[in-house]
This record gives sequence, C-alpha cells and structure tokens, in this order.
Amino acid sequence: MAKRVSVDRWLFTVTLLLIFVGLIMVFSASAVLAKERYGSGYFFLLRQLGWATGGLLLMVLAMKIDYRRYKHPAVVFSLLGLTTLTLISVFFLDRAHHTHRWIHWGPLSFQPSEMAKPALILFLAFFLEGRSKAMDDWRNTILPAVVPTLVFIGLIVFQPDLGTAIACAAITACVLFVAGMEMRYLGYGLLASLLPLYFLIFHVAYRRARILAFLNPYSDPQGSGFHIIQSLIAVSTGGITGVGLMEGKQKLFYLPEPHTDFIFAVTAEELGLVGSLMIVLLFAVFLWRGVRTALRTHDMFGRFLAVGITSMIVVQAFINISVVLGLMPTKGIPLPFVSYGGSSLFFALACVGVLLNISKQAE
Repeated sequence: MAKRVSVDRWLFTVTLLLIFVGLIMVFSASAVLAKERYGSGYFFLLRQLGWATGGLLLMVLAMKIDYRRYKHPAVVFSLLGLTTLTLISVFFLDRAHHTHRWIHWGPLSFQPSEMAKPALILFLAFFLEGRSKAMDDWRNTILPAVVPTLVFIGLIVFQPDLGTAIACAAITACVLFVAGMEMRYLGYGLLASLLPLYFLIFHVAYRRARILAFLNPYSDPQGSGFHIIQSLIAVSTGGITGVGLMEGKQKLFYLPEPHTDFIFAVTAEELGLVGSLMIVLLFAVFLWRGVRTALRTHDMFGRFLAVGITSMIVVQAFINISVVLGLMPTKGIPLPFVSYGGSSLFFALACVGVLLNISKQAE
C-alpha cells in the first residue's frame, strides 16, 4: 500500500479552528482585566498571538521532520535530562503566585511542567517499542517505564501542581495500556496512589477545601465554593445561544482567571450551549483522528507517540471542561489551544506537528 503524501487535514484543520476560537475567547475574556491591570485591553491577546505564531511555525517544521529521527537515545535522554534540570531549577527561583512553576526571562515566562508531558511521551514510545511481548514483566519493563513518570510527578507535586501531575500519570497509563500492559497493573498503580493522594489532598488545607467545595459549594459560597459557583452561573446564564460575544458578565472580576482555567465558562456564557458543544465536538474530532492515526501506524514507536500526544490533549481538555461544569474539583489545567498560556500552547502545537507527521507516514 502506498504511503500517504499529505498530513491528516482533519487534524490540521481542527487544530487551527481551536487556536482561532482560543484567540477570540482570550480577547473576550481578558480585555477588561488587561485594561485594568496593564492599561491595554489587547495585552493578553497580543502575547497569546505571539505564542500561537511561534507554535504554528514549530508545528509546520515538526510536520516536515520524520518522527523516526526522534528515536535515538541521545534525543530521548537529553530531553529527559533537560526536563528534569528545569523542573529542579524552578525551586531555586522566586515564587510566582505562591508556587515554583515558572522560569522567567524578561517579559517571557516558561512552565517546565509543560515540557514534562512530551518528554514522557517520547521516552515511553522509545522504551516500550519492541517490548509488547514483555509487558507482563513488571521488573524489567513496567517499573523502568514508570520511573521517569514518578520522578516528574514528584517534582511537579512539590511545585505544587497536582493537576499537571495527575495529567502526566493519565498519559503514562494510556500509553502503557496501548502497549499491552494488563489492567491489573493499572489497578495496582491506582491502589498504590491512594495513600499519597490522601495525604496530598486531605492534609493540604486549600486542596481539602476544594474537595469540600466540590461536594457542596454552597457551604462556603464566598470562600472555597466561590469558583465553582461563579463558573456554574456563567454556564447556566448562556442558555442555548449565549448572551453574545464580549457581552458576558461573569468574566468581570467574578470568575477567577477567566482567560485561563475558566475560559470554557466564558465561552458557555457568551456562545451558549451551541458554542460549547462546538468546542467539545472539535476535541472529539481530534480524538478520533489521533486514534485513527495510531491505528493506521504499524510502527510501534509512532503508534505510542500518537497515543501519547492524543491523550495529552484530550485528557487535559476533559479535566478542564469537567472542572468548569462542576464535575471535578478545581484544578489548574488549561484548555488546550484555547486557554491563555504561552508554554502550554507552544508545546501542544509542537506535539501536534509530530502527530501530523505520523499521520503522513502512516500506511
């Protein structure tokens, strides 16, 4: 069978549409806030546009590079080492918003945890290729495969950023499952994580408050339940067709960070159920085409890369939308391609470029 000569146009188009929607909603959600803080309503839009432009250029470049070139120990372990170094280095820098998540270079900022996800995906694809018949060997296959994930999760949790750590664990689980790991090992991993999660959640005051707010937000409507309540108000206000672009009220200092974690709530208020479902549909199409690419790729390295990248985007979208709808406790996970955030958008687009190249090479 002849190889495809072009990338997956559905995947390419969906990505561009999500970026376009994201730029519109970032401006709508942040204009008043930007004017108040920085004197220009275009502050966040211009920064996001800059990151989107750089990310798209990198995506196009990655589309043209054969993904098999990344299957080299020097590439894989250099990226792992660099990621580990940056995750450690943030602890020696000044805090931002009471966390050690960012590295700042003048006006630019970089979140190392965003690099951890593609680094893990590349390592897992490299390590698990050719080990499909040894996936029941926990000592020589499963344990070495999850060690980098455990190291990254530990460093990210202490930033602290539990949401991204959980996303890394979910991505790893998806790749291991597709590689052929038995479900019982996933069960063992889940059981082993219960005790650490208990201490990380119920012995940390603000996380415990988020869980209690999730269970009953109206028990503290002006405190821990405020975020969820305001998000649900925004979603319910939008109705079927929304109140109109730029016309939302909850973004006016009610919703916390409306242009980042809660941008989907602003979308639901202004574009209604119709606009919200369109975004969900776009991510559903992304999932479909990503899975299709993985299934059509006979090369196991490419298949695991495709599964990892697709799960990275879809898992984050699922968590973000679930938080906005009150289906999960509040977590600081952006909506891929849509939420404001330079490093998140940049690395997501780079990964999509690799996925598009895999789709081009698939038979």
